[in-house]
Amino acid sequence: MQPTKIILGTLGYAAVTFPLAYVWHLVLFKTTYEELGYFTRDEPIIAFGFASIIIQGMVLSLIYPSLYRGKSIARGALTLAGVMGLYHWTMHVLAEAAKHQIEPLATWFALETTYLSIQFVLGGFLIALVHRSRKASTQPQ
Repeated sequence: MQPTKIILGTLGYAAVTFPLAYVWHLVLFKTTYEELGYFTRDEPIIAFGFASIIIQGMVLSLIYPSLYRGKSIARGALTLAGVMGLYHWTMHVLAEAAKHQIEPLATWFALETTYLSIQFVLGGFLIALVHRSRKASTQPQ
């Protein structure tokens, strides 16, 4: 395990995910989320969201080398995005729809699926980039 890569992967993931989450949920589509019935607090606890993103980034950066070693940056990133994005989608999007009165569900699924796709593809590319293997640029003669 390389602590520097774990830290850089975590920070890279957070650098993409936190601004995206904030702008997506609290600026661009805030009214839509309120109409869907998703927000049940007057004000979200931003620190909890940030902590969640840091933990996600750390876990993804920790597991990336074991699961996607040897793949190209693009293939590793897209595999991470697909596997972990789908896993997160089932826990967040599908489970929220099961537990809360969110209507219309089609809007909820479209918004959150799009958001998570962007989040995990961009975050996955940054983590894959941090964990890429460096090959010697010159061969010994």
